[in-house]
Amino acid sequence: MAELADMRLFVQTVQAGSLSAAGRVLGFSPAVGSKRLARLEAELGARLLQRNSRRLALTEEGAIYFEQCLAILAQVDEAEAAIGRGRQQAQGLLRVSSPVALGRRWIGPALARFAAAHPAVTVQLSLSDTLVDLLEGGYDCAVRIGGPPDSRLVARHLADNRRIVCATPEYLARHGRPARPEDLAGHQCIVVARQGATESEWSFWRRDAPRAAAPTLVRVGGRLSCDNGELANDWGLAGLGVMRRSIWDVRREMAEGRLVELLPDWRGDIAPIQLVFPSRRFLPARTRLFIDQLAQEFRQAAEGS
Repeated sequence: MAELADMRLFVQTVQAGSLSAAGRVLGFSPAVGSKRLARLEAELGARLLQRNSRRLALTEEGAIYFEQCLAILAQVDEAEAAIGRGRQQAQGLLRVSSPVALGRRWIGPALARFAAAHPAVTVQLSLSDTLVDLLEGGYDCAVRIGGPPDSRLVARHLADNRRIVCATPEYLARHGRPARPEDLAGHQCIVVARQGATESEWSFWRRDAPRAAAPTLVRVGGRLSCDNGELANDWGLAGLGVMRRSIWDVRREMAEGRLVELLPDWRGDIAPIQLVFPSRRFLPARTRLFIDQLAQEFRQAAEGS
């Protein structure tokens, strides 16, 4: 099949009236142009131009091919222009994957704001606490908590995911406030079971301890356990016990005074919240702009805490 560059050469030569004139437009010498036209005719098995020292004339086959080339190149130019617009303007389908709780509280509202600001974008959000394959699933980007990213992906840090223990003021009024991690053994703690493993051993580090310091491990328990973080939130907000949650899951409730952070001199484990995507090159505008918006929103929320 003839290359598009040779089609353009042929069309430009016909329109300009000579190889030298076409060469000045496309940037090649008449000798190079002549070789390329000869190659094109050989590939097609037909003479396209009658050439003499004064002018070029289309053969019958050349006239038919010229009209077809005009139509093909017009479609190619239109397609390239559409792709160019897509790189500059947010449009098309944006598919995002996120963990359930973070998606409901932060990613979903951010996508709603993004869709409102970019009416040519269609949004599809998939919520799952199972790690999805970004490339096989056809996602533009995914929010991940902790762990090194897939080597095929690029990661952009959004925020640190710090886990805290907290309870309602009502619960603390009834049961007292723990002064050290070991005191949690005497409290009703709401534990979450994930993939068959119950998170009944909580880790703590002193806030001024180095990163490499060994944690203080406390075995906790209570009458309530579940396999869903949002349900654990509901139980904690109902005053039924102490819960260990991501700061991003309870930030608003703490700001409103509905929950109180416990053990302020201690910290739980910390993992990064990252937005991963296939490549920095050739990102559609919809993906690039959403990544920038989400990073800015997380940064502003963290600075406001």
